[in-house]
Amino acid sequence: MDEFLFLFMQDIVLKATSRDLEKNNLEGNRSKGLVPAVLYGQKAENMNLWVDLKNFMKAHKKAGENTIIELEIDDKKKENVLIYDFQEDTLTGDLLHVDFYRVDMSKKIEAEIPINFVGESPAVKEQGGVLVKNIDEIEVRCLPGDIPQSFDVDVSVLATFEDRIAVKDLKVSDKVEIDIDPETVIALVTPPRSEEEMAALDEKIEEDVSKVEGVEKETKEEEGEEAKEGEKPAEEKSE
Repeated sequence: MDEFLFLFMQDIVLKATSRDLEKNNLEGNRSKGLVPAVLYGQKAENMNLWVDLKNFMKAHKKAGENTIIELEIDDKKKENVLIYDFQEDTLTGDLLHVDFYRVDMSKKIEAEIPINFVGESPAVKEQGGVLVKNIDEIEVRCLPGDIPQSFDVDVSVLATFEDRIAVKDLKVSDKVEIDIDPETVIALVTPPRSEEEMAALDEKIEEDVSKVEGVEKETKEEEGEEAKEGEKPAEEKSE
């Protein structure tokens, strides 16, 4: 079993150690596979921490941003947290810093839950339709321990172009509140474009391109005329 990460009945425990900013051996600890982190929230004192990179990545893969993690600090203090944010190097992709947010397990919070589309629509596969995803996440309100990690939407029920998957079709626990019209469409399939529609679309694109090229040509001509007007006559230059 991993020294830093334990999984038990879907609970996730991640170990961390205190980080002394006065003795902040950043490069040395990074070379040991540690990442700086901060814990804040609930009007409690902020804590600077170190977490093991590999074990954090395992925890994040399991928890995402919506599942509670039990952060065990210095093998004694335990905090229920969410992974609020993390920063990566834009060039290398290396993890630079992690933000953990304390949660009060007795108070409801709001969270954005991603929609996970699964399956294959017969209307797409057999009739050449186009799958349209109108929503990719839904805001919920519930206790931290009841936050769903994602909502699975099976698009295989979209057999015709008339079929719709709406918010009301989601399988949602009665402990989770969704503040959105239940009739809101999540996904549907539109018919493939006819040859006439495709031809009309091509004409529209060509027309738009021609307009842009015409505007650019006029602009260049105007700029050329302005440049000529700005030039002094040869006689004036010789003086």
